[in-house]
Amino acid sequence: MSALTQTVETPLLAIDRLSVRFGETLAVDDVSLSIGRGERVALVGESGSGKTVTALAVLRLLRDAELSGAIRFNGDDLLAKSERAMRGLRGSDIGMIFQEPMTALNPLYTVGEQIAETIVVHDRVTKKEAWARAVGLLERTGIPEPQRRIGSYAHQLSGGQRQRVMIAMALACRPRLLLADEPTTALDVTIRGQIVDLLLELQREEAEKPGGGMAVLLITHDLNLVRRFAQRVAVMEQGKLVEAGSVEQIFEAPQHPYTQRLIASRPERHVLPVLPLAPVLLEAKDVMVDFATKLPGFTGWWRKGRFRAVNDASVSVRQGETLGIVGESGSGKTTLAMAMLGLQRIAGGQIEFQGRPVASYQGQGKLELRSHLQVVFQDPFSSLSPRQTIERIVGEGLALHRPDLSGEERRKRIVATLREVGLDRTALQRYPHEFSGGQRQRIAIARTLVLEPRVLVLDEPTSALDVSIQQQVLRLLTELQRKYNLAYVFISHDLEVIGAMAHRVAVMQNGAIVEAGDVAKIFDDPAHPYTRKLLKAALAS
Repeated sequence: MSALTQTVETPLLAIDRLSVRFGETLAVDDVSLSIGRGERVALVGESGSGKTVTALAVLRLLRDAELSGAIRFNGDDLLAKSERAMRGLRGSDIGMIFQEPMTALNPLYTVGEQIAETIVVHDRVTKKEAWARAVGLLERTGIPEPQRRIGSYAHQLSGGQRQRVMIAMALACRPRLLLADEPTTALDVTIRGQIVDLLLELQREEAEKPGGGMAVLLITHDLNLVRRFAQRVAVMEQGKLVEAGSVEQIFEAPQHPYTQRLIASRPERHVLPVLPLAPVLLEAKDVMVDFATKLPGFTGWWRKGRFRAVNDASVSVRQGETLGIVGESGSGKTTLAMAMLGLQRIAGGQIEFQGRPVASYQGQGKLELRSHLQVVFQDPFSSLSPRQTIERIVGEGLALHRPDLSGEERRKRIVATLREVGLDRTALQRYPHEFSGGQRQRIAIARTLVLEPRVLVLDEPTSALDVSIQQQVLRLLTELQRKYNLAYVFISHDLEVIGAMAHRVAVMQNGAIVEAGDVAKIFDDPAHPYTRKLLKAALAS
C-alpha cells in the first residue's frame, strides 16, 4: 500500500490493489485505500468513476463481476469469506446507505417492518423492542410524525423521507463501518445538517466503547458536505485513485488537474429572458391535495382520516420560463407538481393548461395533453424499466403518441434525441444498469424530449449527480429551453441550483406556498421566516 493512502498500522478497512471487472470493462483499477477505526473518509469523483462499485465490492454485492486484490475488514479478507459469513456482517458490522432508496426499499413492506427486521435479525430482540427502536431512529433522522410514518410504504414517502429511512436502517445496529453512498443527495439543506450532526453524534457515542468507534466511508459529490464531515479525501477518476490526503490538503492545494476541476465546479447562472408576451402554459389555482391516513387506535382499521399534503396552492409558469419550487422534504413540492401534471387527484381548486381546465380534456385531447406535459423523475434508475433497451424506453412514448411513424422514422428520431442529450446510437441496445447515474438522467430527459413537450416538470433532476456532471446537465437543460422555448417546473432542495436555473421561485412549507416571486428578490430579501431559515441553512452547509 502506498504512502498516499496509508493511514494507520491496523486499519479497520484496508482495500489493497482492488480491481473490479465487468466483462471487458475495468470499473475499478488497482485501488488501495484504508480507513482507521472511528475515521471519516470521503470518496469523491464524477458519476461512473468507480466510487459506488468500490463500496459494493466491500460488501460483495456485485454480481457478474470479477474481483482481484484484497479487502480486509478488521484483518479478515472479505473476498475469501463465504456468502453466509458475509450475510452475518452486512447490516451488523458493516452498514450501507444506498444511493437510490426507491430501488433499495421493498415496496411490499412498510418502512417500519424493514427497519425492525434488521434489528430483530442481528440484535435478536423482540419485535416490540425492534419496533420501538425503529420509531426512535426515524425521529432521530428527522422524519416528522415518526409514529405515523413508520406504517407507510416507500411510495407514500417523499424522496428525502425515503433517504432518511435508508439512513435509519443502516444505523439500526450501530455498525463498526458505515458505507454512505450519497446519503444526503435527496435531502433539503436543513435535514442535511441534521443527518451530519446525527452521524457525528453516533461516532462520539461509539468512540467511548471498546474498539475505537464507527468509521464512515462517505461517497458523495457534495463538496460542502465533504468539507464539513470528512477528515480525509480520496479522489477517483475513471476507476483509478488519482489523489488522496487530508481535507485541508485537497481543498486548499489540490495537485491533480481532475481534483482542481472538481473543486472549481459550481452551478453557473445562464437564465434566458422570458418574452414579455409569453403566454401562461400551466397554472394551478387554489389547489388542494388530500391523502387518506389510518386513525390511531383500534377503530383506525376501518375509519380513515385525511392528511392535507397541498393546501390552497397557486402557481403558474409561462412559455420559456423556469419556475423553481423549494422547501423541505415532505413540504408538498412533488405532490403539487404531480397534481399540475394531472397525475395526482386534487381535492379542490383547478389546474389549467393554456387557459383550459386539465379535467376537461378527454379522449384524444387527453392523450395529446400527456405529450405536452412531461416529467423527469428524481430517481432515474427506478423510473427506467430494467428490462427494456434504451431504444424501447426512449421510443415508448412515440409508439403511443405518434403511431403514424414507421419503425425507421421512429429510430431516427430516437437517435437524434439521444444526440441532443449527449449520447450516441451505441446506447440503443444497452440497458439502464449499463450507464452511470448522470447518463441515466440524460436518458430520462431524452424520453420526455422525444415527444416535443411544452412543459417539463423536473423533480430533483440533479440531486444524484456530482458537481461537474450537474453542471453539464444544467447547461443541457438551459440549451434545450433556449432551443425549444420550453417551460420548466424545477423542484429542488438545492437552492444554489434554483438560483442558477429559475426565473421565479415558490417556497413551500407544510403543503402551503409561504412566499413566491422573482428569484433575485426572494434570495436577496426574503420576507418569510421559513425562507430565511432555508437560506441560512444553505449558507451553513
